[in-house]
Amino acid sequence: MKNPLLADFNMAYDTAPFSKIKNEYFEAAFTEVIAIAKTEIDNIANQKSQPTFANTIEALEFSGEKLDRVSSIFFNLNSAETNEEIQRIAQKVSPWLTDFSNDILLNESLFKRIKAIYQNKDSLNLNPEQHTLLEKKYKSFVRNGANLSQADKEKLREIDKKIASLSLKFGENILAETNAFELVITDEQQLSGLPDGAIESAKAMARDKNIEGWLFTLDYPSYIPLMTYADDRDLRQKMALAFGARSFKNNDQDNQSIVLDIVKLRHKRANLLGYNTHAHFVLEERMAETPEKVNSFLNDLLTKAFPAAQKDFECIKDIAAKDGINQVQKWDGAYYSEKLKKQRFNLDDELLKPYFKLDNVLQGAFTIAQRLYDLKFEEVFNIDKYHDEVTTYKVTDLNDRFIAVLYADFFPRKGKRNGAWMTSYKNQWIKDNNNSRPHISIVCNFTKPTPTKPSLLTFNEVTTLFHEFGHALHGMLANTTYPSLSGTHVYWDFVELPSQVLENWCYEEEALKLFAKHYTTGEIIPIELVDKIKKSANFLEGMATLRQLSFGLLDMAWHAQNPKDINNVKAFETKAFEGTQLYPDVAENCMSTAFSHIFQGGYSSGYYSYKWAEVLDADAFEAFKEKGIFDKETAHKFKTFILSKGGTEKPMDLYQKFRGKAPNPEALLKRAGLL
Repeated sequence: MKNPLLADFNMAYDTAPFSKIKNEYFEAAFTEVIAIAKTEIDNIANQKSQPTFANTIEALEFSGEKLDRVSSIFFNLNSAETNEEIQRIAQKVSPWLTDFSNDILLNESLFKRIKAIYQNKDSLNLNPEQHTLLEKKYKSFVRNGANLSQADKEKLREIDKKIASLSLKFGENILAETNAFELVITDEQQLSGLPDGAIESAKAMARDKNIEGWLFTLDYPSYIPLMTYADDRDLRQKMALAFGARSFKNNDQDNQSIVLDIVKLRHKRANLLGYNTHAHFVLEERMAETPEKVNSFLNDLLTKAFPAAQKDFECIKDIAAKDGINQVQKWDGAYYSEKLKKQRFNLDDELLKPYFKLDNVLQGAFTIAQRLYDLKFEEVFNIDKYHDEVTTYKVTDLNDRFIAVLYADFFPRKGKRNGAWMTSYKNQWIKDNNNSRPHISIVCNFTKPTPTKPSLLTFNEVTTLFHEFGHALHGMLANTTYPSLSGTHVYWDFVELPSQVLENWCYEEEALKLFAKHYTTGEIIPIELVDKIKKSANFLEGMATLRQLSFGLLDMAWHAQNPKDINNVKAFETKAFEGTQLYPDVAENCMSTAFSHIFQGGYSSGYYSYKWAEVLDADAFEAFKEKGIFDKETAHKFKTFILSKGGTEKPMDLYQKFRGKAPNPEALLKRAGLL
């Protein structure tokens, strides 16, 4: 059979032919599409005609389309539906892709053409998007070694290959550790405090594996209810220690040496390119600009948040003391926080979950997108899926013009990493007057339906779904000429704005009425529960802010200094966390060895961006609140200047076009109750 990855897809909306793809097709496909892309690059670099924006910059931008499609399919599967064979292939092809990327970025003939165009940019009469593309292409070459000597170029190639391989291995180790842990309970008394839904899910998981009793794992829908509700403190401790010790056990899946190798290689790479540290390299292309600005931003917030966090922690200690606990530990946090929330607001997730059936919440997100941005979502069954649990949607505007394909994948599986993310299988671009539309995916890990109940979400899961759907809107509403500037291809500390701003609708009565309906009676969520949700919005916000700041500061500690003398991951992490820790340290646990955001994902020197974007999102939502959360004029401005523009202009310029002014940091402090 012909390799379907190499043929025209000829599927509905040009989607990926998942049902025809076998793992063994990938290596051959990568070999072929890399060769095609290399030929395209050689043709651009070696052409006889004088370099122009069209024959060099645009030609380069639209090269490698087949390679991009195959890569997106493969690496998305490696996150959401992986297995040992896919992981083996990933380790094999990653060096190929790194080599290919460096073949482009270190190609002297190609860079010579780009440099000639860049030096004459002021005479080219480029529009803003073309100007941004030229700047980005030129900088990407300079920032990735185009001006290095031949010997240093070879050093850079080796470093890049090692980092790519280590990052993959880091993720594989965490997934293996997560999958390896199982807690089986046979004594029903140990389930005291757990909600019926969590017990039923644990029973169903045990039954699926032919195990007697109840099965709990480190997947979030299993782990979080146990940590939040189990009265048995020993059980909570066992789970917390297992979760915190992932890839920190000096076994075959240990990530300590990988962490040290990655940070040292990143630093070496930055130095080779003329930067003080990896953070200096990364932040040059961010709104924040420098490590000094990031650390100042984080520490300024820390000063404001720490007193509130201490106050929150004292409340947790007080309620735990009533149970005779003199030393509150990390495995007590979620449990006593939930008790405190119930005491303070007479509110807990079990009270809310019946109103947040997954299907209803998703339809609510769709309805909100329709009211704001004139989008329609129709589930379709003519699109291939990589797993039966995935649902597929055709997205159109109100005139039935095709906008995007949306994949939604909501439940944990053995081959799927923890957490939630948005990704794309195909970018948007405009070429030859054809607006080629994107294929977007949101991936989460929510509680599966049981024989007696549909998937019911905690309120935190509701905001998670809205968060990822906000990213999806950024991808789906993309409307730019060039794929590398389209959708979420923006500065990393700007990319969280569309996702975080959409979470605000989860707290508004006008929005909740659209989807918060009891799963058995259809009753709309009572106004008193809506009031409680709003009142509890800032519950333990000091501690939540402190937690995020601690992760941002740890990221900067790893990447904003020379790591040559670091030889103990745990000791270094403990020092980095000084000034942000409330709970006693747990010797058996380590955050860094499972910190996928910075060692596997793209957030190295960028974790601060969650808080940075919160400043933008709080200020942006003020604009909606001023005229009404479904105000069409405000939504149109947000769609025009933020969601559709991608990375075509500087983020702050786009933001000020939307808002009419620079963001006000006090909006975040006010919303968080930290003023």
